[in-house]
Amino acid sequence: MKKISQKALLTSILMGFTGIASAAGGTLVYCSEGSPAGFDTPQYTAGTDNDASGRNVFDNLLSFPRGESKSGPGLAESYEVSEDGLVYTFKLRKGVKWHSNNFFKPTREFNADDVVFTFDRLANKDNFFNKAYPATFPYYTDMSLDKIIKTVEKVDDYTVKMTLTKPDATLTQTLAMAFAVINSKEYAEQLVKQGKPELINQNPIGTGPFVFVRYQKDAQIRYKANKDYWDKNDMPQVDNLIFAITKDPSVRAQKLKAGECHIMSQPLPTDVAEFQKNDKLKVMQSPGFNVGYIAYNTEKKPFTDPKVRIALDMALNKKSILDAVYADQGQPVPNLMPETQWSFNKDVKVRDYDVEGAKKLLAEAGYPDGFEVELWTLPVSRPYNPNGRLMGELVQSDWAKIGVKVKLKTYEWGEYLKRAKNGEHQIVMAGWTGDNGDPDNWLGNLASCDAVGGSNYARFCFADFDKLIKEARSITDTAKRTELYEKAQVIFHEQTPSSTIATSIVSVPMSKNVEGFKISPFGAFEFNGVSIKK
Repeated sequence: MKKISQKALLTSILMGFTGIASAAGGTLVYCSEGSPAGFDTPQYTAGTDNDASGRNVFDNLLSFPRGESKSGPGLAESYEVSEDGLVYTFKLRKGVKWHSNNFFKPTREFNADDVVFTFDRLANKDNFFNKAYPATFPYYTDMSLDKIIKTVEKVDDYTVKMTLTKPDATLTQTLAMAFAVINSKEYAEQLVKQGKPELINQNPIGTGPFVFVRYQKDAQIRYKANKDYWDKNDMPQVDNLIFAITKDPSVRAQKLKAGECHIMSQPLPTDVAEFQKNDKLKVMQSPGFNVGYIAYNTEKKPFTDPKVRIALDMALNKKSILDAVYADQGQPVPNLMPETQWSFNKDVKVRDYDVEGAKKLLAEAGYPDGFEVELWTLPVSRPYNPNGRLMGELVQSDWAKIGVKVKLKTYEWGEYLKRAKNGEHQIVMAGWTGDNGDPDNWLGNLASCDAVGGSNYARFCFADFDKLIKEARSITDTAKRTELYEKAQVIFHEQTPSSTIATSIVSVPMSKNVEGFKISPFGAFEFNGVSIKK
């Protein structure tokens, strides 16, 4: 198996932006797109949250090498699988140190107790820490791991046995995802003893490449390098890492050009060509592994009727949306996964733009004069949707042509996600960047019954679709899995719980003196191995 390093981000607050550029050399400044909802990675599904903690501060049993999509060793050096596919035995890495900072001074190194605690917390409501600090873990349930993982047991200090209820072809990829980071049992015990369990979401302690220092909401997160990081082949190359939180992409662009940050996230597509012409900058690009879409709350009328959903989809002038929102950095996508994902069904096509046909369908559904609706627009730039407000205005104009009057609304990013998971919306803009390279990560996370209340913002629960997804997850034959996922995509298209809009090219602008950065196929921003050439 390939050796890989896991990521760790550490945050400390600077009280202002002055002087950051001149501090460059030992300090890498990343202009990020938003504030994290928290630092307890298993609670969250957004890339903004995962980058701020899971990708850089923590490690997993298995990990994705930077820039790659196949999982390999992490805190587990190796593993064995029983012939029936139900038992995984992990051999853990020795000598891995937990972070030490003002919040926590560990008395021991990482071992099997931490792994058992981590998975028991995800699965067991009666876990001692869950009683002190109740939380939900949407990825764990969205991916049905609460039903698939039967037990996680300590064999000895450096051996863990995981037993499943049924084979799961996605498991080794899933365990490398950000939600499955390993937490310190000793730190959790200390927080409970102190009566401060909520600090797990404010002061993360991991084993990754960066150590959290401080956080100032909507301003900065500061980290320092973990000099004791276990992966000597992919160590942090800077002394300090700063996330300069800058919600406006135009302001992020200005800061990058002014030398106030070294790397920026989520540029406006219209700015990419200008960056490419700038002698002081370079732009790394990669085919997008993402999908932007508009989800209809299928539990609320009139969106309980597929005719209404299909009519709204037909009334979207997706070419105009692509041209205006994505410029030349996007392409239409007919289904809930990008073309680069294996099992993508090429026979499913984007619906033709057909205003008259949409009017006819609405009339058949009982809405000849249309209706009024509220559409939530993304408050932040994302790889799958660089400009939610503009897209909302275009959708508003398109649907007005079939009598559907749209009121645009939004919330702060963390609140937006929380409310959407609770199903408070009628229609909500959303999107997804693949996390583990498996088709289930799209269809299971975004459209299965288990994911209602999680990332399934359409709250779509359709028996025929769900049956296919569950069967595909339980077998290992790739050809058979492909056949099942292709059938599931046909059902999704026929039911249209969401209107898929586009998949985008990922562009990452940076200073020319940045070296070692790799674009993650999963949209992560990881900074171990990244240096600044003086």
